[in-house]
Amino acid sequence: MAILIFFILHWYTSLFFQSIFHHRYAAHGIFTMSKFMEKLFYIGCFITQGSSYISAYSYGMMHRLHHAHTDTKKDPHSPDNTANVFTMMWLTRNNYFDIYKGKTAVEEKYKKDLPEWRAFDKIAHNWITRLLWLAAYIAFYVHFATEWWMFLFLPITALMGSFQGAAVNWWAHRFGYVNFKMKNTSKNILPVDIIFWGEAFHNNHHYHPSKADNASRWFEVDSGYIAMRIMDKMKLIRLKAK
Repeated sequence: MAILIFFILHWYTSLFFQSIFHHRYAAHGIFTMSKFMEKLFYIGCFITQGSSYISAYSYGMMHRLHHAHTDTKKDPHSPDNTANVFTMMWLTRNNYFDIYKGKTAVEEKYKKDLPEWRAFDKIAHNWITRLLWLAAYIAFYVHFATEWWMFLFLPITALMGSFQGAAVNWWAHRFGYVNFKMKNTSKNILPVDIIFWGEAFHNNHHYHPSKADNASRWFEVDSGYIAMRIMDKMKLIRLKAK
């Protein structure tokens, strides 16, 4: 039971920070926040993503390139450029690290207003820290797992951020329904998204990338937007458009 509770909490907290901070704040500038709150979100990303932690600065650039070059050879994480979800994960990983290490030249327009905390990333974004997280996960599973099949969750735990990103970017360009016809393969996976914090409305998002609420039809519910509205009312963030 402890493993299942941990996995569910890890899934939702990791995805919350990736969706709200990396995607909607860093890449799209949906809302503003103080530098203090920005640092708290950085720390939250590190705690929840653990061994799969990525830089919001580098992710922001990569995701902006995805929108600029969707489903073309220049798209850093399009299913159209790979044979399956695992090769897409590997391609995305390589493209991300090339951006992070400065091996990929990125135009200045894709770097504008991105959050950056280099001192923190030096601590959080290295192989020693990742291995320490992995050791902690293994120790937790060894101590609390009561059935062999529970260890099947361990690889997902170790690659949580990567797995979640791949799940959205692969499925939402392969399966689902379309509200807006565009020159790309983006689709909406779920009519009510309580699994991906509203990231499942990928077709809606590609049509309105700067819109705070990814939901467009009456039956669509974007839980990430609801969370942002609550944080806005608490004055933790300020939505640019409500």
